[in-house]
Amino acid sequence: MKNVSYRDVSITGGFWKEKQDLNANVTAPQVYDRFAETYRFDALLCRPEGERDYTPHVFWDSDVAKWIEGVAYMLDKGQGKTLYPLAREAIDNILKNQTPEGYFNSHFQVVEQENRYTNRDCHELYCAGHLMEAAVAWFYATGETDFLEAMSRYADYIYDVFVVQQWPNFVTPGHPEIELALVRLYEATNHDKYRALAWFFLEKRGNNDKDYPVREWATDLYGQSDKPLSQQRTAEGHCVRAMYIYSAMADAVKRGESRYEAACDAIFEDVLDHKLYITGGIGSNKLGESFATPYYLPNDEAYTETCAAISLAMFALRLQLLKTDSRYGDIIERVIYNGMLSGLGLDGKTFFYTNPLEIDPEFYEVNVSTNTKRWRPVMQRPAVFNCSCCPPNVVRFLASLGDYVYGVEGDTVYVHQFMESQAGVDGCKVTQTTNYPVDGAVTVRAEGKRIAVRIPGWCRSFTASAPYEMRNGYAHFATDEVTVKFDMPVTLVEADLRVQNNAGRVAVTRGPVVYCLEAVDNGKGLRSVRIDHAASFAVGECDRFGLPMLTVMGEKKKQGQGLYQVYCPDYEEKKLTFIPYYGFANRGISEMLVWVAVK
Repeated sequence: MKNVSYRDVSITGGFWKEKQDLNANVTAPQVYDRFAETYRFDALLCRPEGERDYTPHVFWDSDVAKWIEGVAYMLDKGQGKTLYPLAREAIDNILKNQTPEGYFNSHFQVVEQENRYTNRDCHELYCAGHLMEAAVAWFYATGETDFLEAMSRYADYIYDVFVVQQWPNFVTPGHPEIELALVRLYEATNHDKYRALAWFFLEKRGNNDKDYPVREWATDLYGQSDKPLSQQRTAEGHCVRAMYIYSAMADAVKRGESRYEAACDAIFEDVLDHKLYITGGIGSNKLGESFATPYYLPNDEAYTETCAAISLAMFALRLQLLKTDSRYGDIIERVIYNGMLSGLGLDGKTFFYTNPLEIDPEFYEVNVSTNTKRWRPVMQRPAVFNCSCCPPNVVRFLASLGDYVYGVEGDTVYVHQFMESQAGVDGCKVTQTTNYPVDGAVTVRAEGKRIAVRIPGWCRSFTASAPYEMRNGYAHFATDEVTVKFDMPVTLVEADLRVQNNAGRVAVTRGPVVYCLEAVDNGKGLRSVRIDHAASFAVGECDRFGLPMLTVMGEKKKQGQGLYQVYCPDYEEKKLTFIPYYGFANRGISEMLVWVAVK
C-alpha cells in the first residue's frame, strides 16, 4: 500500500484541526521560548568555553531539530509563518558552524572535540539523524536546498567514517534514529549511498564484535543489540530506541529487505499481546524507560513516555504499508487519542514526559526517613524539562498528523483514521466529513475511486449507506461515496487476568477514547469506588476537554473504624464523573484512576 503524505492531506475541521491550530499558535512558540531560555538554540553558535554560561548537552541538537522539522510541516500546510525566521536563524547557525568535512554537533565541537565517536551512548548519530529529518522536511516545505545539502554532506562523512574507515569505538548507534532519517534522505536526494548506510547500521546491529552495552547497568537487550535484528522476536529494552529501530526495519522491508519481515511481525504481536497499556502507552519500567516481562503493566509506576507512544504509532504506520490489517490503524488511533495526547496540556503550553494511569498524591512520599525516594511520575505538566525530547516530538507529530489518515492501493482509497479532511490521491479529490469521535458518523467521497474504511477494533456494530465486503478489518465499498456510522456506546474493558494490577477492575472507554476518574470531580479515595457492570452512562456535552465527559451512578465504600475491622458491605451511592484520559492533571494536583473496581 502507498501512504498518502501529510503534504497531500489537509485536516479541515473538528477535534484534530483544533489541536493542529493550538500546536501552531501556542505549542510550537512555547517550545521555542523554553528552548531559547535553556540555551538550546544558542548552543548552535558553538561558542568556545569562556564565551558561554552553559554546557551544551549531548542531545540538545535533537531537540532543536525536531522543532525545526515540526515548523517545516506547519509551513507546508500554510501555518506557523511567524516561526519561519526563528527556524531559519537556527538553520543558518548550524550551517555556519558545520565543519569542512560535514560534521555538526554542538556538544562535541566545543566540549569534547577529542572524543568524537568514542562513546556509543552520547547520541551523536541520533542527533545527526534528527537534523537530517529536519533538513528533508525543510526542503519539501520551502524549496530551500542549503540545509538538505549540508546534511547530505554530514551523511557522506558518516558513511566514510563508519563504513570505509571504521575507526569509531562502536559500529551502530546506542540510540537508533539515524536509520529512519537516512531512508528519508535517500528518498529526497535519490542518492543510494544513504540507503546503503541505513542498511549497514541495521545489518551490523547485534552482529559485530565492537559494540558494547550503552549503560553500566544495562545488557545488550537494552539497546536491541543482543542478536541480529532479523533474529529478534520480542520487544525489548528502551522503548523509544526499540520503536525507532523497528520502524527502520519496516522501512527496509518496504524496500525489499525481506529478512526483517518476520521480526517486525513478531515484535508487533509481542507488544499487542503482552506489553501495551490500554492508552497506547509502552514502557512500564522507569529504569531504562523500557519494556518489562509480559503482563507487567503497573498503573501508578507506568513510565509510558510520550515519545514512546509516538514511536509506536510510527512503527504501526510503516507496518500498515506492508500489510493491510486494521489492527495497525487501531493502535495508531489508540495512541493519538490517549498515550500521545496526554503528553500535552490542554493549554498547549505544558507537557508530560511520563503518562501514568493512576495517581495518588497521598503516597508520593512514602518513606520520609530516608533521602532515597521511591520513583513516581510527576503529577503536573511542566513547560520544559532537562530531557525535553517529548515537547518537540509532539510538535512535529501533530503537525504531520495527515500522514496517518489515508492510503491508496490500485483503485481503492483506504481511510485509516477519521478526521474532517481533504486529500489529493492520485489526481482525485478525497473529502472526509465527520465530527468523530464526538459521534461515529463518517462520510467519505473519493472521486473516481473505490473506498475502504477501517472498522475499529472497539466497534461492535455499524451501519453503512452502501453494500460492503469485509477484508482484513476494512469495509470495502464498490462506490466513490459512502457514509459509515459506528455505534459508540460507553464500553467497559477488562484486562487479561495476568495483568495483576487490573484484576477485578475495568477501564471505561467510548469509541477510541479511554476515560479516567479524578478527585477534582469525585472526591478522594477513588480506589474505594465501584461501578455496576450494567450501569447506564450519560454522555455529556463537549466542554474544556474537547470531547464529552461521562457520568454514571456508582458506589463508594464507607470508611470503617480503625485500621482493621470485620468486613461490612456498606456502600453509599455516588454520582461519578469520567473525563477523557488525555485531559487529566489540567486542574491542579489530583488523585486519578483509569482502572475502576466493578461489581
